[in-house]
Amino acid sequence: MHIQQSPPDLTDVISKIFGKGKGIIISLVIIFFIVISAGQSLYTIEEGHVGIIKRFGEATQQVNPGLHIKIPFVDTVEVLEIRTRKNVERLNASTYEQMPITAEISINWTVQRAQAFELYKSYGGLDQFESRILDPKLRSAAKDALARYKAEEIIQNRSKVIAQIESLLIEGMKNYPVKLDSAQLENLGLPQKYIQSIETKQTEKNLAAAEEHRLQRQKLEAQRAVNTALAKRDAAKATADGKAYAIEIEAKAEAQAIRLKGLAEAEAIQKKAESLNQSSTLVDYVRAQQWNGQMPQTMMGSGQNILWNMSDKNR
Repeated sequence: MHIQQSPPDLTDVISKIFGKGKGIIISLVIIFFIVISAGQSLYTIEEGHVGIIKRFGEATQQVNPGLHIKIPFVDTVEVLEIRTRKNVERLNASTYEQMPITAEISINWTVQRAQAFELYKSYGGLDQFESRILDPKLRSAAKDALARYKAEEIIQNRSKVIAQIESLLIEGMKNYPVKLDSAQLENLGLPQKYIQSIETKQTEKNLAAAEEHRLQRQKLEAQRAVNTALAKRDAAKATADGKAYAIEIEAKAEAQAIRLKGLAEAEAIQKKAESLNQSSTLVDYVRAQQWNGQMPQTMMGSGQNILWNMSDKNR
């Protein structure tokens, strides 16, 4: 027996389909929410930064670099850089003589890690701290320092001016949780008339230095000529002194030789005289040496036929 089935009720079919789909949708929503919550719970802080945890807008704690967990949709994280930053200010100022100048001042500054949370709670972040605290202090310190020096001193002793700016700024920022160093003074702008006067002055100074150099050179050349003349004079004097000394030595040697020769001859004569006194034979011998071999033409006295007596009685 064939029983004819009636077609299903369309309303019932749709209700069954949507009933199952609703459960699937709810499950997908729950899974999606869990995934999003997990993603919102994990966060990282990069090196050189710290994180400030805010719960419903209130800063509650500070975290260091690394992976961290927070309550999703409740906690938010603000990241602060604690590496060295450079702040630059362009300003108009006046020198000690009230000369208007322009300058570019820069300062390196670093948030101290242990006090980053305090800085955020007090000033709201780095940009706010720069605009509300650091920039005005830097401008004030730079203008104060520049007003203590003349334009020429600023140009010639820039390092001294920079040290003054840094000292004033550090003193003004001593109660704030930052470290300051390496102030710089750059792009110094001076009035055109002053620049021209400096160029004129420098030109005159260069000309004076060149003239001074020329005079010094002439002086050195004159001194060199004097030294040459003195050296020649001293050399001639030394040569003359040497010749005179040689002549003197030679004369002394000759006189000494004559004296010694005279002494020797005198001694010989004296010895000869002593010998003559002691022996008449020696006297006759000397006479014989001095006789020229001629007989005398005139003879006087007894014994005229005897030229000399060679008898032995006086020997």
